[in-house]
Amino acid sequence: MDEGGAKLAALEAQADSAFGSLQLWAAAATSALGGFLFGYDWVVIGGAKPFYEAHFGITAPQVQAWVMSCALVGCLIGAIGSGPISERLGRRRTLLISAITFAASSIGTGAAASLNEFIAWRMVGGVAIGMASVLSPIYIAEIAPAQIRGKLVCLNELTIVLGILAAQIVNWLIAVPLAPNATLADLQGSWNELFAWRRMFEAAVVPASVFLLGLAFIPETPRWLAKQGHWDSARAVLTKLGGADYATEVISQMRTAFASHPSQPQHEPRIRPVLVIGITLAVLQQWCGINVIFNYAQEVFSAAGYNLSGILFNIVITGVTMCVFTFVAIATVERLGRRALMLFGCGSLALIYVLIGYCYHTHQAGVLLLGLIVAAIAAYAMTLAPITWVILSEIFPNAVRGTLMAICTASLWAACFALTYSFPLLNASIGTAGTFWFYAGICVAGFVFVLRYLPETKQKSLEDIQSLWQD
Repeated sequence: MDEGGAKLAALEAQADSAFGSLQLWAAAATSALGGFLFGYDWVVIGGAKPFYEAHFGITAPQVQAWVMSCALVGCLIGAIGSGPISERLGRRRTLLISAITFAASSIGTGAAASLNEFIAWRMVGGVAIGMASVLSPIYIAEIAPAQIRGKLVCLNELTIVLGILAAQIVNWLIAVPLAPNATLADLQGSWNELFAWRRMFEAAVVPASVFLLGLAFIPETPRWLAKQGHWDSARAVLTKLGGADYATEVISQMRTAFASHPSQPQHEPRIRPVLVIGITLAVLQQWCGINVIFNYAQEVFSAAGYNLSGILFNIVITGVTMCVFTFVAIATVERLGRRALMLFGCGSLALIYVLIGYCYHTHQAGVLLLGLIVAAIAAYAMTLAPITWVILSEIFPNAVRGTLMAICTASLWAACFALTYSFPLLNASIGTAGTFWFYAGICVAGFVFVLRYLPETKQKSLEDIQSLWQD
């Protein structure tokens, strides 16, 4: 670490109590509400699936796959658009746009009178998810001191899993309990088929309104202000978050970083390696396979012998697991580092998937399979789920962070679309066991990639990380 970096680290350590200030945590928590809505809107469809399918008469696997994955097209659009929009309007204003879009889509989806309307509003909601998935971690990374940046960005992942859990609990509470041997045919004309799925989507308007209100009271990020030449405003925000001495040192580092690394197009040689790493990790986070458990819980758990009531309850168990083990990530990200956690996640998931595949292959159901699925979710929740967002939010140069983050997040959502769309097809062609073994192979490849190419970035300032790609 150079002299400037050492001085900044000392200032951060000295002002540790300031970094726990109400202003910093309030701003980070408000931005992370985008993650909550991201998690809710992304997963609510899993619990609503049997009910809206009965309502709209969806039976063909291709139509099921398209309805489940159509929101991801919106995610891709929102992620791509968020880059240039946030570079021009700022991180906070772009988050405001996403909050408004979340509120509109939740009402529109719940009121959909036809399948086409339902799909259109799901895509609008996807746009909001895509925007929030880019901007919430960027906002937090750009206001956070290096010493606790990983923890604060993990706060965004915590709100994502809280949103997931909230969606699962809301789905469970809204749906009228089903008879133990209920089938999809029994849903016709029921409360669940006519109204429950609508209320599940409409419930998102409440956190969307809170998100919109909170954004009115948080500042723009100092890195974006500095990029626009508003150095006095950037200093004022940094002073509020960490004190005058801290603001002076960070301003000095930002001036040096912008002078040595002006806005570069992403095709320049120094940008290309970090962009490849970012895109690969974004794709890996999806193709490690966990999200099929959330999006296709009905198929995964019914194959394990559970009825519809048991499926909804098991979905809540997976959400609680995600929440609990995200706290493990928060507690370890600055101590163990990003690289070690990513390696552990890839390795442990590969092993667990092999065992899950064996259970499906030998027709072992019940508690054993549920335990392995919960173990896989726990491993994902403390590694690939939060740490990927931490890495993506911090590895890119200040001058092009929004653009490159948008590219990587768009790649993540494209991979998520491919994963979600392909699961029913893979499941039908090679079986559930073969599908999980396929995901195990991807996790092994991810382990090798992280081991070879990912540098450690824990407790480095954003400007110090930027220098890694200039050496």
